[in-house]
Amino acid sequence: MSIGVIYGSTRENGNTEWLTEQAISGVPVEKFYLREFHILPIKDERHTVGGFQEVSDDYKQLVGKIMKHDVLIFATPVYWYSMSGTMKLFIDRWSQTLRDKDFPNFREELAKKSAYVIAVGGDKPTIKALPMIQQFQYICDFFGMALEGYIIGKASKPGEIRGDAKAIASANQMRITLLRCLEK
Repeated sequence: MSIGVIYGSTRENGNTEWLTEQAISGVPVEKFYLREFHILPIKDERHTVGGFQEVSDDYKQLVGKIMKHDVLIFATPVYWYSMSGTMKLFIDRWSQTLRDKDFPNFREELAKKSAYVIAVGGDKPTIKALPMIQQFQYICDFFGMALEGYIIGKASKPGEIRGDAKAIASANQMRITLLRCLEK
C-alpha cells in the first residue's frame, strides 16, 4: 500500500503543511505540491463534438503519478469556507480525466482508494469548514472512494497551528491509523 499527499496551499511551510507533516511523520508517503505544477482551468468540452481537447500543462503527468497510490491525503487551507483554488482547479480537471483515453479506468481506480482531508482555517473552521468536508465526501461518493477521516485545524497567521492541541492530537491519531494501514 502506498500513500500520496496532495498539498493545495500556495504558501510554502504554511499551517496546513505543518499539520499534515505531523500526521505523516515517520509514514512513507509521496508528496505532491500543487503550487509546483502548472495546471490550467478546465474548459468544459463534455458536450462538444470532439470532446475534451488535449491541454498542454502538467496536470496529466501529475494525475498519473497520484493514481499510483492507494491512499490520498488532500491537504488544503480553508479559503473562503472551501478548499483552496489550487486544490479545486486540480479536482475540476477530474471531469476531463473521466473521458481521457489514457485513463480508461479512472473512476474504477479511484473507487479502490481511500481518502483523508487535512484542512486549516482561521474563522471558526471546525464549524465553517464542514461544508468543505461535505464537498470532499460528495466527491468521494461520486467515485466510490472511501473518505476515511479528516482533521480541521484552527490557525490564521503563520505558525499559529502549533497552538491547536486538538488538531495536533488528531494528526497524531491519523499517523497511527496510517501506519496500521501500511502494516496490512
